[in-house]
Amino acid sequence: MADCNHECSSCASSGGCQEKEQNERAINNTKGVKKVIGVVGGKGGVGKSLVTSLLAIQTRRLGYETAVLDADITGPSIPKIFGIHDHAQTDEQNLLPYIAADGTKVMSLNLLLENETDPVFWRGPVISGVVKQFWEEVSWGDVDFMFVDMPPGTGDVPLTVFQSLPLDGIIIVSTPQSLVSMIVQKAVSMAQRMDIPVLGMVENMRFIKCPDCGKEIPLFGSDDAVDSTNVPVLERIPLDPKVAAACDAGSLAQSDVTYLTKTAQILADSFGEKKNQ
Repeated sequence: MADCNHECSSCASSGGCQEKEQNERAINNTKGVKKVIGVVGGKGGVGKSLVTSLLAIQTRRLGYETAVLDADITGPSIPKIFGIHDHAQTDEQNLLPYIAADGTKVMSLNLLLENETDPVFWRGPVISGVVKQFWEEVSWGDVDFMFVDMPPGTGDVPLTVFQSLPLDGIIIVSTPQSLVSMIVQKAVSMAQRMDIPVLGMVENMRFIKCPDCGKEIPLFGSDDAVDSTNVPVLERIPLDPKVAAACDAGSLAQSDVTYLTKTAQILADSFGEKKNQ
């Protein structure tokens, strides 16, 4: 073992030496990651994975190195959105993130399963451990913005992310419904209690455009319930069949989608070093 002057395998301090080596490896694997942004939704089905992917894509288009850590272990959809169906590779010690077609680095449990449709029968502590491993045992290299696709709710995995990853802030994803607003407030309160900055909200599926006249049709009525959270709305995204088709085809990064360009610019202005675009 490095920096040891004895045979670790035969001494009582071997556990400490191994822990030291693991800590050093975690530091080396993550030292190039500059900013970590969590993407949170109080409940499932609001579009966290879409928002996470769009943020990575649009921020990369601004000239930044981006990565996605898929912390939604039991419902990993990030690889499919980026058109990834291969397995992750390893070097001598670490997992290597998969480099998507647009250059975004991705790590997800689906990259480790034999079949991407295999279910995961794991309890919370095991799932939380995998998320921590994705942060510490993946050789991330240089990353300007890492986006963490969080599972819904305020349970084990979100708590692990809040406690184990150096989050610079979270972005809330919601739909304009009173029910969702109430659940979103739980996620906001959790972040506030743990001193994690809430950067703003993306309101998804606000409306759909009529293909004939272009009229915006609200999907959930005209309810502005999300305003009750007192979180600023960064952008509102419609339900767009073209975006859904691009996600299904794994070609979102190659599409001409412009959603969340404003939010990506806000992140760049707030956290990023100026890039030549």
